[in-house]
Amino acid sequence: MAEEIAVPDVALAIGAHPDDIDFNCGATLAKWSALGCEVHYLVLTDGSKGTWNVDEDTELLVKTRRAEQREAYKAITGCDNATTEARVHFLPFVDGTLSAGQVQTESVCAIIREVKPAVVLGHDPWKRYRLHPDHRNAGFITTDSVVAARDPFFYREQRWPHFRPKFLLLFEADEPDYCEEIEAYEEVKFRALLEHKSQLITTMAIDLSADEPSIEEQKKQFHENLVAKHRRHGDMFQIGKAEAYKLMDGI
Repeated sequence: MAEEIAVPDVALAIGAHPDDIDFNCGATLAKWSALGCEVHYLVLTDGSKGTWNVDEDTELLVKTRRAEQREAYKAITGCDNATTEARVHFLPFVDGTLSAGQVQTESVCAIIREVKPAVVLGHDPWKRYRLHPDHRNAGFITTDSVVAARDPFFYREQRWPHFRPKFLLLFEADEPDYCEEIEAYEEVKFRALLEHKSQLITTMAIDLSADEPSIEEQKKQFHENLVAKHRRHGDMFQIGKAEAYKLMDGI
């Protein structure tokens, strides 16, 4: 198990889709934000395939999911609208088609150099049996971009100088060796996830077309599932509730 890292002055979480960050490290970011960390989100795709409705207006869905992500960020950090606009970053890559190429790496490298995070958080690209290609490729984009951002001869035309983060935390980790204890921030994460209203049925099994008692029961079940996940992560490190990661330092 890796030693606990200090609360960073700036952190950048990188997710494939709107809601990935909140699901995987939302409580950690809420904790750090409460302790003074400047938290940034970077969402790589437009989220346009995040529905089961074959008649969905996908252009509207993109706008909806971006708005939901901003509301979730505000729930996590307590930031106002102006700060949220400045710290929640979106790239235009299309949901389901994300590739780990030079264009993607250059775009993420630029944001790392601009934001200057001490800690970057992202998907573990080496997770075995990973089904969703966006998550896998988002992980490789993150690791490739950290390397590019730190080295001065990558993308020298960018307006920001090279920058080296201190740590990389990979969530959904295949071999976690680090955790953040998040007992006091579990409810903050839960409230933030409920802001992703367009995803309630697809990712949280909450059907808003059901009657009110059923909706509340579904929310309760989702909450219990979330608590159980945090307890499993905590059990790996013999603490209460946690979010678990693979820690890479000396990067």
